[in-house]
Amino acid sequence: MNVYRKRLIFLLATILFIVSCSVMLYFGYKTFYIEETNNNAADNYRYHFALIAEETENAYWRLIEDGAKKAAREKEIYLEYVAPKKADNDQLLVLFDRMIAAKVDGIIIQGIEGNRFVDLVHKAIERNIPVITIDTDVKSSERKAYVGTDNYYAGQLAAQTIIQHTQGEQRVGIVMGRLDAINQKERLAGFKEEIKNAPRIEIADIKESQITKIGAAQAAYEIYKQHPSITALVGMSALDGIGIVQGMQEVAPEKELYITSFDILPETVEYIKQGNIDATISQYPKQMGRTSIDTLITLQNKDLLKNEKFIDTSIITKGNLEKLSGDWK
Repeated sequence: MNVYRKRLIFLLATILFIVSCSVMLYFGYKTFYIEETNNNAADNYRYHFALIAEETENAYWRLIEDGAKKAAREKEIYLEYVAPKKADNDQLLVLFDRMIAAKVDGIIIQGIEGNRFVDLVHKAIERNIPVITIDTDVKSSERKAYVGTDNYYAGQLAAQTIIQHTQGEQRVGIVMGRLDAINQKERLAGFKEEIKNAPRIEIADIKESQITKIGAAQAAYEIYKQHPSITALVGMSALDGIGIVQGMQEVAPEKELYITSFDILPETVEYIKQGNIDATISQYPKQMGRTSIDTLITLQNKDLLKNEKFIDTSIITKGNLEKLSGDWK
């Protein structure tokens, strides 16, 4: 009897172990997006690089990927695109550690505030894997270079759109993609610095969108309900402007607001053409992707004297849409 009981317990334990492993694999798949890596294919290229994005299907990061992959093909580089399914710093750091363990030849990653990121950059450098921060910098780390927008300056440009195109006192609501994101905080700092020269403009409130349209719509709604006298709204990340418009069309379609957004996604362009968005701060993500690949190639043989590679940033309105580069077409 004891023998049968032991066998039954062993069988149940085995089943439980298999189920547990299956669950872990399933949720790991749901949590991360990792391309299927063909090691044999990677061996046929000069180098194997990894691009670690903020989240999988974010349109802005897909444009960075598009530019990077085009440059990689031209330079015979194997580029792997990995990202959390949804923006999550902890998950992104897990992917960072995983790419270091995979011994890739170089890593492109969004900078994250905190000691864990700094430690992982150090770990990569110890293993002779150059790291480039893209979109968001962490100067306190040992990253070899930063490629992207000067986010402080971009925040100043956002403030200038309101200073130059409005009159009288302005009460501004600000929607940020993530309150803890370095690039968002730098943009906000630049915005605040610029409006010091325009005392007629004040910030009424700041809300977070979690870099989703729905989140931005909800944030705009909350700002308006709490501050119905607002005259302008600013979205600090790519989907915020779109969400702001959609949210305000639901709750206060007749309310006249000056709306500034970030980036030129197709929906943003349409809203600019329709007059729903007055201005947007245009970044050039495909150029960021291309430049990051070129920079990593250079870093295979030598360090850079100039390790900040700022990509052009400009104000786009209905009157100068023709200035848009092929990055957004």
